[in-house]
Amino acid sequence: MSPERPATGAARLSVATVCLSGTLEDKLAAAATAGFDGVEIFAPDLLAHPESPAGIGARCRDLGLSVDLYQPLRDIDSTDPDRFAANLRRAEATFEVMAGLGADTVLVCSSVSPDAVDPGADGGLLADQLRTLAGRAHDRGLRIAYEALAWGRHVHTWDASWDAVRAADHPALGLCLDSFHILARGSDPAPIAGVPGDKLFFLQLADARELSMDVLSWSRHHRLFPGQGGFDLPGLLAPVLAAGYTGPLSLEVFNDVFRQADPVRTAVDARRSLIALAEATALAGAGTDPVATPAPALGGTAFVELTAGPELGRVLRALGFSRTGVHRTKQVERFESGGARLLVNAAGSGSGAVAAIAVESADPDAAARRAARLCAAPDPRVTGPGEAELAEIAAPDGTSVFLCRTTTGDAGAWPHDFVAVDEPRAAGAGVTGIDHIGLTQPYDAFDEAVLFHRAVLGLDPGGDGEFAAPFGLVRSRALADPDRRVRLALTVSVLRRGGWSPAVADPQYVALACEDVLVTAAAARAAGVPLLPVPANYHDDLAARLDLPATTVAAYRELGVLHDRDAHGDYLQVCTELLGGHLFLALVQRTGDHDGHGWADAPVRMAAHRRSRLARA
Repeated sequence: MSPERPATGAARLSVATVCLSGTLEDKLAAAATAGFDGVEIFAPDLLAHPESPAGIGARCRDLGLSVDLYQPLRDIDSTDPDRFAANLRRAEATFEVMAGLGADTVLVCSSVSPDAVDPGADGGLLADQLRTLAGRAHDRGLRIAYEALAWGRHVHTWDASWDAVRAADHPALGLCLDSFHILARGSDPAPIAGVPGDKLFFLQLADARELSMDVLSWSRHHRLFPGQGGFDLPGLLAPVLAAGYTGPLSLEVFNDVFRQADPVRTAVDARRSLIALAEATALAGAGTDPVATPAPALGGTAFVELTAGPELGRVLRALGFSRTGVHRTKQVERFESGGARLLVNAAGSGSGAVAAIAVESADPDAAARRAARLCAAPDPRVTGPGEAELAEIAAPDGTSVFLCRTTTGDAGAWPHDFVAVDEPRAAGAGVTGIDHIGLTQPYDAFDEAVLFHRAVLGLDPGGDGEFAAPFGLVRSRALADPDRRVRLALTVSVLRRGGWSPAVADPQYVALACEDVLVTAAAARAAGVPLLPVPANYHDDLAARLDLPATTVAAYRELGVLHDRDAHGDYLQVCTELLGGHLFLALVQRTGDHDGHGWADAPVRMAAHRRSRLARA
C-alpha cells in the first residue's frame, strides 16, 4: 500500500525509525512505502547497519525521504570539566555522522547522569555548556534540539528546558518538544504558544494510555500513536502551531508490539495517526490543514453480515426475525427484526463469524474519499449485474466495513441488491435493533483497530480496561458515535492465546437490543434457541449484591441472564451458545444511561461458552 503524498496540506510527516520493526533498511523502506516525507534516525539502528552514514543518507534520498533528525545525544552536560570535554569529543563524532546522513538537527536529551548540571545551583554552567555545544554545531551548519526527558535528573519539564535554551541564547540551539514527556508529567502545554517559533526546532508526538508505573518504563514500552491512547494531543499541537512551528510532525513511539509487527503495516497506521491528528487540530480551529473534513454523520448500523451454516437462519427465525430477501447474485439471505438487519452468507465453509459491518453514512462518497485520505482506501469489489457500488474498506482484523445508505428504491443503496421474498412476516420477539458488535482483535492489531475506527468512521473512544478471563488477561476498548447509533466493543487476549481459551478462539458477537430481555429470552428459549447456561453461583452472588426480588432471580437462573449495574443504569444480557465457528448472539437491554458492554460479567460468560463448546465437541 503506497498512500499518495501529500495528505495534510502543508504539513510534513516524519517517523522515527525506533517506531518500526526490522533492520534499518526495512524501516526506511516501510516509511517510504507508507508515504512519509522524512525520518528520524535512531542511533542504534545506524550502528547495527553495515552502510556508511553517507550510504544511508543516499538510500534515504533515493526513497524520497529526508533525514529530519539524528538522535539521541545523551548526557552532554557535566559538573566535571574533563567529562564535559570528553562529551564534546563525542558530539563532534556525532556531527560527522550527521554530515554523512545529510541531517542538520541532532536531538540532545537532558541529562540523567549523576554528574548532570543542576541549573538551579550552577551559576549559569548549564547555559554555558549548551552554548558551547551549539557553537560547535553552528560551525558545521548544524542545530541542537534540546529536549527535557520526563525522568531527567534536573531538567525534566519542557519549561525547564526552555529556561536553559533561553539562557544559553544561541541561534543554533532550540527546543525539541516531545508530547509524551510533557503530558506524562501533567505539564500544561498552553504556554508553549508564547515561545518564539524560531526556537521550536522539532516536535515529537506520541500518545499513551494512563498507566500506574514509573514514567521511564511507561515511556520505553507503552507509547502509542496519536489517537490510540488518552492524551489530548490536539490540545498540545494547537499551541505549538500557534507559536509558529513550521517543522515536521514527527512520531517517536517506543512500543514493544510495534517493534515486532510488520513494519509497512505499522508505518501506514503511524501515518494515519498524524493525518487524523492534524485534521482534529484543524477542525478545532487551531490547525493549518486546509483539507480537513469531519467524518460524515453516522445514522446507525445498516446491517451486519455473518458467515454461518443453516443453523443460524433457524436461530434467527426463532428469535422473531423475518427472512425478507435474497441476494441477486450471492448466497446471502436478509433477516430483519425491528431495526436489526442481519445478512447470512452461506458461501464458503459456513464457519460462524462476522464478515462485514455496514454503517449508515450521511454521505458515503465523501466518507470513502476521507477514508482514502486516512490511508484506508476502499477495496475493489466484485459486483454482479445491477448491484450497488458500495464503498468497502478492510478493517485491521480483516472485517469488511461498508459505507452506505438504506434508501428504499434507490439503485445505489444496498437494499437494491436483494430480491424480496414472498413470506409472511414474523410477529417478532422484541428485538428492536443492533446494540453493538463485539470483535476480538489480533494481538498485533488492537491499537491499530482503535485508531482505524476512530479516525476513519469518526467514532469516539469510550471505556477501556482489562479483566481477568479464565485463560489470561483480556484488554477491552469501546468506540461509538456521539449519538450511540454505532457501537463497537473491541477485545484482545494480552498473552496471544487466540481468544478466550483453546476451545473458543477469537470470539465475535452481535448484541441485539431488546425492549424487555426477559420476554425476548423466554420466547427464544420456547422456540428452541440454544441459550447459554450460567452457573447458579453467579446468580447467588448477584442476588446478594443487587437485592433483587426472588422472582427476578428465578427468571435470571432459568434464562441465563447476566446483569451489570453501575451509577448510570443497568445492562442485562442473555447469550446464545456458539453458533458454529466463534460466533454468538446476545440479547441485551439497557436501562438509564448505562454505556457499558457487560465486561464485568465477561469472565463468567467466557467460562460458560468454553464448557458449552467442550460438552458439544
